[in-house]
Amino acid sequence: SRRAGCRLAWPTLPSLPSSAHVCTGGSCYPATGNLLIGRAVNLTATSTCGLDGTENYCIVSHLQVGARTHTHIHVHAHTHTLTHTWLESVSLRLNLEAEFHFTHLIMKFKTFRPAAMLIERSSDFGRSWRPYRYFAYNCTKTFPAVPANGLLRINDVVCEDRYSDIEPSTEGEVIYKVLDPAIHVKDPYSLEIQELLRITNLRINLTKLHTLGDNLLDRRPDVLQKYYYALYELVVRGSCFCYGHASECAPVPGVDTREHGMIHGRCVCKHNTEGLNCERCRHFHNDLPWSPAESQNPHTCRECECNGHSSQCHFDMAVFLATGNVSGGVCDGCLHNTMGRSCDLCEPFYYRDPRRDVRDPQVCTVCDCDPVGSLEGGVCDGHSDLDAGMIAGQCRCKANVKGTRCDDCKEGYYGLSQEDPLGCQPCNCDPRGIIRVGAPCDQISGDCSCKRYVTGRHCDQCLAEYWGLSNDLAGCRSCDCDFGGAFTNRCMVENGQCDCRRHLIGRQCSEVQPGYFCAPLDFSKYEAEGSDVTGHAPDDSTLPVRTALRAHAHTHRHTHTHTHTRTQTHTHRHRHTHTDTDIHIDTYVQMPRAFCFEPANRYTIAMRFQRHGVSHRHLTAFILVDSVTPCQCDPQGSVSADCEKVGGQCLCKPNVIGRRCDQCAPGTYGFGQQGCSACDCHSQGADSSRCDPATGQCVCRPGATGRQCSDCQAGHWGFPACSPCQCNGHADACHAHTGECLRCQDHTDGHFCERYGVRGGYFGTPVLGSGERCRPCPCPGAPGSGHFHAHSCLADHASNHILCSCLPGYTGTSCDVCAPGYYGDPERPGGACRPCECSGNIDPLDPGSCDPRTGQCLRCLGNTDGPACSRCQQGYYGNALSQDCRRCTCVTAGTLESHCDGGVCRCDGVTGACPCREHVVGHSCDQCAPNHWNYGRGAGCEACGCQPTHALGPHCNMFTGQCQCRQGFGGRQCTECEELYWGDPQKHCKECNCDPQGSDTPQCDWQTGACACREGVSGQHCNSCSRGYTGVFPRCEPCHACFVQWDGELQKIKKHLEEIRHRVAEILKNGGPPGGSDERVRQLEAKLKQVQDLIGRGGADSDRVQELIGQRIDDLRAEVALTDGRLMGVVRDLNSTAVLDAGLRLTLEGLERDLSEVNATLNAKRQDVVDILPGGFTGRTSQHAPGQARTVCTHHSPGQTPTIRPIIHLSVLC
Repeated sequence: SRRAGCRLAWPTLPSLPSSAHVCTGGSCYPATGNLLIGRAVNLTATSTCGLDGTENYCIVSHLQVGARTHTHIHVHAHTHTLTHTWLESVSLRLNLEAEFHFTHLIMKFKTFRPAAMLIERSSDFGRSWRPYRYFAYNCTKTFPAVPANGLLRINDVVCEDRYSDIEPSTEGEVIYKVLDPAIHVKDPYSLEIQELLRITNLRINLTKLHTLGDNLLDRRPDVLQKYYYALYELVVRGSCFCYGHASECAPVPGVDTREHGMIHGRCVCKHNTEGLNCERCRHFHNDLPWSPAESQNPHTCRECECNGHSSQCHFDMAVFLATGNVSGGVCDGCLHNTMGRSCDLCEPFYYRDPRRDVRDPQVCTVCDCDPVGSLEGGVCDGHSDLDAGMIAGQCRCKANVKGTRCDDCKEGYYGLSQEDPLGCQPCNCDPRGIIRVGAPCDQISGDCSCKRYVTGRHCDQCLAEYWGLSNDLAGCRSCDCDFGGAFTNRCMVENGQCDCRRHLIGRQCSEVQPGYFCAPLDFSKYEAEGSDVTGHAPDDSTLPVRTALRAHAHTHRHTHTHTHTRTQTHTHRHRHTHTDTDIHIDTYVQMPRAFCFEPANRYTIAMRFQRHGVSHRHLTAFILVDSVTPCQCDPQGSVSADCEKVGGQCLCKPNVIGRRCDQCAPGTYGFGQQGCSACDCHSQGADSSRCDPATGQCVCRPGATGRQCSDCQAGHWGFPACSPCQCNGHADACHAHTGECLRCQDHTDGHFCERYGVRGGYFGTPVLGSGERCRPCPCPGAPGSGHFHAHSCLADHASNHILCSCLPGYTGTSCDVCAPGYYGDPERPGGACRPCECSGNIDPLDPGSCDPRTGQCLRCLGNTDGPACSRCQQGYYGNALSQDCRRCTCVTAGTLESHCDGGVCRCDGVTGACPCREHVVGHSCDQCAPNHWNYGRGAGCEACGCQPTHALGPHCNMFTGQCQCRQGFGGRQCTECEELYWGDPQKHCKECNCDPQGSDTPQCDWQTGACACREGVSGQHCNSCSRGYTGVFPRCEPCHACFVQWDGELQKIKKHLEEIRHRVAEILKNGGPPGGSDERVRQLEAKLKQVQDLIGRGGADSDRVQELIGQRIDDLRAEVALTDGRLMGVVRDLNSTAVLDAGLRLTLEGLERDLSEVNATLNAKRQDVVDILPGGFTGRTSQHAPGQARTVCTHHSPGQTPTIRPIIHLSVLC
């Protein structure tokens, strides 16, 4: 070891920045340079050596020797050692004062290069970090989570091993370029690329040292001290980051370093941008959103358009999107009574004067609107917009206001008021009652103009004696009430109904009420000739000429004028006082002197009544006689209470007469609800056709009787030739027409009561003169003894026995035994037979159906059971009382086993419901519950388990469990592909579409979808001919036998040629290997010559030359390093290609020999065919010999790979 002074002094390259990118209609970028210049204080390390004093470190001796012989064209300050203690993980960090573009990094190590390292960046001043690239001797082991398969995209984070080898042991370089030349970048100024280049901090993490292995055996300090990180050189190339909006940069405020060649961090912004990195638009240039510049679009910030009324604005994204990405600037603090996004609108209560320019300070003029009738206190239209119906300065009136200034009420409205939200009140004039429709009321008072017969403030009422407000010219109609039928000429305004007197109806009171009529003038006449009125005075109240008329509450004065022939006229005045009750009115006139009427003469009495006009109400006019009289129809004799309106005749029932229908017509009787009935007196038995009007009894002739005189006397029959009844003394009457005896007595019956009755309980011969007596039937006791059980009995003279006819329930010759179906003790007195109580479920004719003594049921029928046969048997259900016991319909497979025995299952005795197994339902347990299956197996049904996305629903077949699958899916639960489909059922299933003509089966492979093809057919769907077969599918025929011999060799050749083609295409993709073409090498040589010329010149500008050389060499070194890697790959590819080419040559030579043999064989066979068939057919051949194979090699230049094309001609004889 040796002692040396170690001091941290970072190496820098005193190079000037490269030339700036001039803005030419797109993005522009400042010059690039070494970002370390002027920022030595910003470069830090987590572990250093010799920074605070002298420290020991060790070197490997042979490495030191090599280092002394090294010469570098750069100027270095010192050699730097980064670690002293044994630390494998060391971090270098460069902190920048602003955002910068980082292009590439160059590191030259004095010691071994790190076995593992990574480069990281931060664009938020160290708050977050993202990796650029990983480097490791063994990427897979060191960084297992990082891909190591090369770059695919420009921003991929990968691990590479190019700069991590243990060789060289000194002066080894690590070069990293952010934009790898091997990856084509379509737009280097895109946002993605700019984000990739943008940094505020750069960190290099050295994570693993290369050692010689002795540290694993010996951990002493002198062994470990020779392993550390030491750098000769560190270059960080970049430029200040301006988002493409600046071509030069200035020092950042607060940074006083002004070192020559330093890349400053404050952008000198263009495109109307500002900020340290041009990250925002200039003041009052916010009409477009700020964006980084692009190669074809600088995204220049545009000045806001405020029409001279504001000097401030801001960007609003919502406005920008609403305008279709055209403009997003919003002006702030508009002046001159303006407002809006561009200060192009006038404030409320102002409008834009169309005669002034929009930039005129006086462009907005105050509105001239009446605040009483205008909306919003007098706001007018701020500008003109014909589509929206806006006119600048136009006042917006309230709903019921009009006028330019909104100061008048609309037609039909009145009372302009500021408090009224509608401005004016509606007139509310009834349109039916006003004269003028356009201006119905006064705009001040609101009074309406009414028609002639209309009144009221709103013209909605009729005048007195008028009704029916309408659109008529006069407005209302006259009541026109009947002068005699109504009290006054007033009527209801709604319907015109007059105020009628009693018993008068109709709108005008001109009709008679139902049940009343108008009596004629002679209604109260009295025929004196037919009455006995002698001895009475003319004013005697008992005279029948008075009539009850309706009374009036006032006094009438009327005049009677009587005119008779041969006498003078006498006029008498009579005063009649009417009260609220009916009174008698005198209807006679007393002559002033006696007058004799002669029988042979004819006399005439004339009465005159004078009436005033209808339209006049004369004070002396009175109603003389109220002639409306009640109908008074008899309710029993009339059809209804109504009568004819004139005359009063009621509508009578049949055979009823009289005005009031109150008497029967002649020849009828029985006045009542049904009218009157005809007498119908018998012509042979009655004296006349009339009968008593009350009873209807006719007047009978001798020997006849009855109401109609149509019957014989009692004890006789056969009218009109009546004869005595013959009943053997056992009946008093017989049938009037047949003579059959009625109501036979003494227990007899028969036409003449000539035998004892069948049901009488007696037997014997009742004919008069027979001498036999009547005796009771012994069944077993006599009738009335309480021990008689028969209807009747019969004496059998042949057997000398009495045969009883037993009552129901009894049997035996004496009815002393209970019949089948009955029980009891009929032998003892008082004993009886009662029906067996078996609910009707026994055979009543079966003697053994029930016990004849106790009545217990013994033989129940109808599947019933129990002492009274009142319940259904086991295995049956229903109502035994109504003989409705039915067998249980339980299905054994679905019913609980505990309820089944011998194949018969028990159910509920009333409802018949069966006890089901788990998940089994139905009245008979005959089906699985919804969404269950496997009926009849095990303890019940199982859930279907249908796949929810592949099945049409959760239900399945009850027996098989098969779910209803969507098209393409199959299996019991739709978890597989359907038949004739293939694929992954978890994703989707595809249809096989196997061609039926070319496949053995329509089902394809479940995984690949390949169909099983027939011989000679191939393809995914078996729809094409296989290799080795010719023809058009489906007619595929085998090729000649020689095809098999050379097809395999050709396939090998084809495969090798494809590999060669692929490799050559990769090499020549960009016109040659990257950096490996002759032209590119010549360009590099020319640049090196320029460098030599510059070095040889010397002179005063040597410093400048050194700076340019350093810059160019950095670029060249990075590019040469990348090119070298590419060239090594190309060499390996060319070597592989040469080996393959040699193998292919041998293969082709063997193929040519095989083909020659095949052609020779074909020629021989062809000749044989020609010899055998004298008239044989020969194949048509080309100009070359049949079956000959040729190999043509194209000429190629030195260094090029020859292209071999086999040309084969075959001729086949048919």
